[in-house]
Amino acid sequence: MPYLIGLDIGTTSTIGILIDAVGGTLAIESRPVTLHAEHANWSEEDPAQWWANCGEICRALLARSGIAVGDIAGVGVTGMLPTVILLDDAGKQLRRSIQQNDARATQQLNAFRQGMGEDEFLKLSGTGYSQQLVGPKLMWLRENEPQAFSRAKHVVGASDYITSQLCGSIQVEHNWALESGFVEVATGKYHPDLIALCGIDPTLLAPIRESHAIVGAITQRAASHTGLKAGTPVVAGCADHVASAFVCGASRNGDLVLKFGGAGDILLSSDKPVADRRLFLDYHIVPGLFFPNGCMASSGSFLNWVIANWAGGEVSKAHVAGISIHQWLDRRTADIGADSSVLFLPYFLGEKTPLNDPFARGTLVGLGLNHDIRHVWRAALEGVVFGFRHHVETFEELGLGIGRVFAADGGAASDLWLQIAADTLGRPIMRIDRHPGSSLGAAFVAGMGVGVMKDWSAIGQYVTPGRTFAPQKRSQAQLDRKYRLWRDLYERLRTFYPAQVG
Repeated sequence: MPYLIGLDIGTTSTIGILIDAVGGTLAIESRPVTLHAEHANWSEEDPAQWWANCGEICRALLARSGIAVGDIAGVGVTGMLPTVILLDDAGKQLRRSIQQNDARATQQLNAFRQGMGEDEFLKLSGTGYSQQLVGPKLMWLRENEPQAFSRAKHVVGASDYITSQLCGSIQVEHNWALESGFVEVATGKYHPDLIALCGIDPTLLAPIRESHAIVGAITQRAASHTGLKAGTPVVAGCADHVASAFVCGASRNGDLVLKFGGAGDILLSSDKPVADRRLFLDYHIVPGLFFPNGCMASSGSFLNWVIANWAGGEVSKAHVAGISIHQWLDRRTADIGADSSVLFLPYFLGEKTPLNDPFARGTLVGLGLNHDIRHVWRAALEGVVFGFRHHVETFEELGLGIGRVFAADGGAASDLWLQIAADTLGRPIMRIDRHPGSSLGAAFVAGMGVGVMKDWSAIGQYVTPGRTFAPQKRSQAQLDRKYRLWRDLYERLRTFYPAQVG
């Protein structure tokens, strides 16, 4: 039987998976990653650490599974994007990566946007102006690290760097290219007017490849590092959030995925591209589809803050009960219902989509002496879900229909949170129980590329559908009213936040 390896270059860890061709997962391995933030708004990682992790992970996967290395039919890589990595003419990194959430290039972004109105930029590129764009970061490098920048021959993303180390070929997968801000969404090709905004040499930008395209084979050097067989095919790879949503089963128009992670991601499968400054736009894993999507800067990390600062007295009780503090707070909160007057805006890191407001801040409103940690916890859960509903309403304003709704990632284990989500959205929500993550998507994409897999829908063999949460009418009506108050709260405060921060 042929087998496939997927590697996920994540922000906090590198993860690898080994799968067979009929729905089986043989092994999963991970290694930690160090985030460097030596100055305010900086976020960097060392690609050499990713590569070292990949070597250890591949060898561990082979050792744990006991399969013959010659039975590996293909390798795919996924990663966060759009990171920025400069390579010299030999394909070696010139400095650490600049991560997608790095916000150092504020002045450069202001200069970048002077060259084209946002409406025109949005129409061309499918995205609005934001700190995630690659152009302003390249401008910062040119101005602040001219020696490194002058030696750069290519700029690539996280998964692209590892792919180049595996097979020696330098390219970028198409979602890195699209999110970079250099690509015309209508054609999928680099556009000279977009490149000119930052004044770089167009040859810095590597060729664009679709996720499942075979771009090379494991080199002898990579074989020595990873234990894989030289000559094993390697595909271009994919974006991590796109791969994860695909793994959930979002494979047809109107499928919606809610990801309850440290940040809150929401992706809608669409048969047409949608350009709106309130959203991001990516290509789907399935050719011909797109993923309009949004990201809330804080979701699980917001809840962890509540626990660290409000729930100290509950931790020992959870320990005695033999459950996690999150489960304990859910259990305690389950009986208070949706009629609490407490509202919580979860903007602890500003907010990405759909607000795009770096000045927004976490805000708790409505506390009285009759409230306790239960009401704060419930309001926090609701606040994240209200953010998801804000995105859903944005999709609907753009004429996009919503069909099936899936929930994944760590927070989706909470029955209470998913019931609140179903009641707030007014739609059934299916939990995905067995979801190994983005690395599975990368492995499956490799399988499609090399011909081991024949149909994109076969991804369903590898995941387990879980419980479906149906909306409850009474709670639905209460949460609908509360959501309107929540939306109005931000509108009343949005002009106050900048003055407070300043």
